[in-house]
Amino acid sequence: MNTRKFYIDGSWVDPICGSPLDVINPSTEDVCATISLGSEADVEAAVTAARRAFVDWSMTDKAERLALMKRILSIYQSRSDEMGAIISREMGAPIDMAESSQSGSGSYHIEAFIQALENFEFEQELRPNTPEDRIIYEPIGVCGLITPWNWPMNQIALKVMPALATGCTMVLKPSELSPLSAMLFADILHEAGVPAGVFNLVNGDGPGVGTMISGHPDIALVSFTGSSRAGIAISKNAADSLKRVSLELGGKGANIVFADAPEGAVRQGVARCFNNTGQSCNAPTRMLVERSRYEEALAEALEQAERTGVDLAENRGNHIGPLVSQMQFDKVQEMIQRGISEDGARLLAGGPGRPEGMERGYFVRPTIFADCHNNMSIMREEIFGPVLSMMPFDTEEEAIAIANDTAYGLTNYIQTRDPEKARRVARRLRSGMVDINGKARSAGAPFGGYKQSGNGREGGKWGLEEFLEIKAVGGWME
Repeated sequence: MNTRKFYIDGSWVDPICGSPLDVINPSTEDVCATISLGSEADVEAAVTAARRAFVDWSMTDKAERLALMKRILSIYQSRSDEMGAIISREMGAPIDMAESSQSGSGSYHIEAFIQALENFEFEQELRPNTPEDRIIYEPIGVCGLITPWNWPMNQIALKVMPALATGCTMVLKPSELSPLSAMLFADILHEAGVPAGVFNLVNGDGPGVGTMISGHPDIALVSFTGSSRAGIAISKNAADSLKRVSLELGGKGANIVFADAPEGAVRQGVARCFNNTGQSCNAPTRMLVERSRYEEALAEALEQAERTGVDLAENRGNHIGPLVSQMQFDKVQEMIQRGISEDGARLLAGGPGRPEGMERGYFVRPTIFADCHNNMSIMREEIFGPVLSMMPFDTEEEAIAIANDTAYGLTNYIQTRDPEKARRVARRLRSGMVDINGKARSAGAPFGGYKQSGNGREGGKWGLEEFLEIKAVGGWME
């Protein structure tokens, strides 16, 4: 790949007016590639190509789009290890995790959208007794897709594949911190035969290309994954053109550990919080433990933290890697220090600074705070690093109140052997997703949240509907 190029109208092209940006390997702080940041002219070229391609692509039938998606899946699977290696290098995911979870999430979502499309009907009767009424789902138009660095292929697949499946055309802006995986994905789409102009890629940063996309009058929908702060800015910029805005934003998930939680629930919760070096919006970063089990939980959490290895992303094994950038490293260090000096939380494990022996790279010590309360900054702000905050609770009502006392509402977690209690609490948690006893949701389940965690849903039929307009027709004739 020539990393200085953009993919526009079916070809890799030189920027019209691009400026260079180095991509940094976060394990070594060395430059691993140089990309171009696009200009208004580059975005305009991509939107023009997408608008032109929409005329024919929007009229293709489901069978043609399914065949294309199956070709994409086959090629993606053949290049999955290559994708994992690129993700590991550009954003610091340990290579084993990058090959399995990071790269694997791409094929997982492609397969799920193939199944969703096979079962989706674009023309339906309003009701069985209304033969002259039809509901028609039609592609919304040109879509702007803005994706993050923390799970690059997970988010790209969750946006690109439903756009393709529904007959939309698109302009993708991946994160400038992890752009190389997106460029490989563009190469895969090209090899699979995606028609010229249907998929376009322009690299850039948020204030530049991101702002141009969200405000462009010819883009009908912006689908964004990232911080709540950026989601608010995108919504404001998109308002003048009244485009649809779909947002998957931050989180501060509560993991409620009841006294009757299954064995290993605490250790599993710590591991899930630290997974991907804590750089996941749905990480369970607040652990609420019933008081009778609290001291035992602290001991288990400490043991798990001490067992969590930190190593270079290129090395194989079960460990966490670095944070993605110097900026993220500085933010996490600041939050850890605030937890100690301002919040007054008890430092159970980890703390400021790099792990022993790590002089280079954006590595952070796996950190746990104990005896927290919900007014602390480490309990309220999304840290996006391997930092867990723990506090006790006395009653079910109190646990639910603490869990819901947050600006976010993405994912919450429940640990109990009591099925009735699990169902009761799940219904009362104000979040788009709830996981019980470590059981993840199945492929095709909707991903998204309440409140400042965003709006809209990704995945399954809900992910398809995000990219569709609804047309009601009366007087339908067979």
